[in-house]
Amino acid sequence: MSEFRNYFNYFTEIEEHFQRARGTSLFLLSPLDWALIETWKNSDVPLEAVLRGIDVAFEKWRAKRSKTQAVNSLAFCSQAVLTEAQRSPGAPAPAPSTEPFSREEIGEFLHANIAALRKQSGYEEIAQSLENLLHEIPTDLEELETLLTVLEQKSIAIARAKQSEEMALQARREMDSHLAPYRRKMAAAQISMLEHQFLERKLLEQEQLPRLSLFYLK
Repeated sequence: MSEFRNYFNYFTEIEEHFQRARGTSLFLLSPLDWALIETWKNSDVPLEAVLRGIDVAFEKWRAKRSKTQAVNSLAFCSQAVLTEAQRSPGAPAPAPSTEPFSREEIGEFLHANIAALRKQSGYEEIAQSLENLLHEIPTDLEELETLLTVLEQKSIAIARAKQSEEMALQARREMDSHLAPYRRKMAAAQISMLEHQFLERKLLEQEQLPRLSLFYLK
């Protein structure tokens, strides 16, 4: 359960830590930043390594005599994060014995996603699957997360089939613009995964589709 709970804490703790390191709580992460966090999570980079990497990156930035450019992306910390990840055994942190979410919270989350899917054409089958799931929510949250991931991938497949060439090109141009300053600083495998996560996120945004993972239950 400790690893499962850490899954939900991973994103918010990184976001808050980056905001504190940057010195402002009003700064919002970009789609690139969120995609990068997903890349780290999917690569099993320990949370502690990410937080240390952020601190190290900002310490080096502050040590420079001339700081002519503000840090406006989490990607600025990517190399330091990877370095810290190589030094870390990645042991999971202790977790409390309580469930991350109540049954009522999960039910409300599923209801909201069903309504959001039904606002768009072409997703009724997925909405119906969520409704069926709502009537018999698995007690094992990892099993539930797996089911939700499968349904999200189905919604992404439908959205991709509906996406026009112009919209796909626009998403790729935006991705290339965001990634251009960091391509030389990241490994090819990391860039490939980051591109995949970024394009999926943009696709869902274009179609105004909800994220179905329990992580987005806030």
